[in-house]
Amino acid sequence: MIGASCCFSSTPASSLRLPTQNPKTGTPSLPFLQRKTTTKRTLILFLFSLPLSVQISAAAAAEFDPVSEYEKKASADVSRRVGEAVGLLELARDFQAKGDFPQALLFFTQLVKDYKDFALSEYARVGRALVLYEIGDRDEAIAEMEDVSISLKGYPEIHAALAAALYVDKHAPLLAENQFAIATLLDPHYTDLSYVRETKHWPPSLVSSLQHFITLS
Repeated sequence: MIGASCCFSSTPASSLRLPTQNPKTGTPSLPFLQRKTTTKRTLILFLFSLPLSVQISAAAAAEFDPVSEYEKKASADVSRRVGEAVGLLELARDFQAKGDFPQALLFFTQLVKDYKDFALSEYARVGRALVLYEIGDRDEAIAEMEDVSISLKGYPEIHAALAAALYVDKHAPLLAENQFAIATLLDPHYTDLSYVRETKHWPPSLVSSLQHFITLS
């Protein structure tokens, strides 16, 4: 019996700290795990204690990039082209505002030609049609207006411009009324000649045509 008793601790059982139970989860909570923070040293020791295959997998996951180099390059190219297209549109509109319609036509046309895969090119076609009406072939300008009024249906400016051109150049008052009704329903500003002249920078000939339409003269 003496040999058997030496195998047990003399510490009273009442003084031993047994695992407590977490009242929320119902799982045992060990005192040595109940630390508010884990030290960096402990974390490093834990990682090095993992099998080598697990360490390699973790490192590979940290370095994994879901976007390929090809996709990154393609995205960068698209961003660059969008920036170029926006720059051309701004230049064209700036020349239009200054009354330099030949230069405006040059930049509008370049944008339409080189960036036709962008929706932005449709708005360039609007500007191109307006400028063509002033310094180019009016039949070509009206044909472009009619085409864009379909692709950009609901864009007030193109409907108002087409109304003015149809009334004066094509002598089609009913078609003009239909186009103007769409334009003014969406934006009543197009009944104001000063708005199209000073804000939208329409060329003088188109402003004059709109005036004739509004006054039925």
